[in-house]
Amino acid sequence: MSTTAMVTPRAPSRLLRGFLRNPSFLIGLALLLAVVLVALAAPWLFPGDPQEMAGIPTLWPGEDAAFPLGTDSLGRDVAAGLAHGARVSLLVGVAAAGIGLVIGTTIGAFAGYSGGWVDNVLVRLTELFQTVPTFLLVIVIVAIGEPSAGVIALAIGLASWPTVARLVRAQFRSLREADFVAAARSLGYSRLRIIWREILPNALPPIIVTASVMVANAILTEAGLSFLNMGDPNLVSWGSMIGDGRPLLRTAWYLSALPGSAIALTVLSLNLVGDGLNDVLNPRSAQP
Repeated sequence: MSTTAMVTPRAPSRLLRGFLRNPSFLIGLALLLAVVLVALAAPWLFPGDPQEMAGIPTLWPGEDAAFPLGTDSLGRDVAAGLAHGARVSLLVGVAAAGIGLVIGTTIGAFAGYSGGWVDNVLVRLTELFQTVPTFLLVIVIVAIGEPSAGVIALAIGLASWPTVARLVRAQFRSLREADFVAAARSLGYSRLRIIWREILPNALPPIIVTASVMVANAILTEAGLSFLNMGDPNLVSWGSMIGDGRPLLRTAWYLSALPGSAIALTVLSLNLVGDGLNDVLNPRSAQP
């Protein structure tokens, strides 16, 4: 039996009405779903290796019906690269955000609930990671390992957890003395049960909002690595497409503009979804 009662979840119907009345959330969700659908359908829309030469180099969009978005300097289909690149960007973004959330939530939860020397040690650890620029830390980790999608996701996750750790710590510090936590202690619940089953559900709304921002930041970071030729050489990504198109920026600007637009739309959609989640899930925005 759970004693959680501090933050009463809003009824699903009220949540649904809140989302439906938020145009920014709906626009962001529509854009994000479109990107996800393209990523999922990429193997069927564009079978084969997107890095293989498919046509005449540097065909402009609309110049050949077989290549609606043109080809790059090596004759690779730009549309195929965008579709398969969406899979890489989303997978790396979600995986990196998941790693960062797990580490940050764990450290922030124990720091905020325990207090004392445990809090001091974990806060100093968090501050130590924050003294190093995130992108620089990612570059160092990838350089030590290898430029594969898994290592890149791990590196971004290891560099991004301090933000969520500080957020979770603040939430736990504000909730650890609540009545429902005191009731859980009086019933003899263990520390782990109080942290994960009593306090954490009440701290989820801001964590969910932060997750969308972390995915967007991870996508941008992966694109930056690929632009610097530190991405996975066996995979096509939006960042690598921008980097490949850089030498032809004056004569074939679409090679960089199209993947850049894809990144901008995806990040915009995630930010709009995050803003919508914040408006609906934030208890202070709830109507009486």
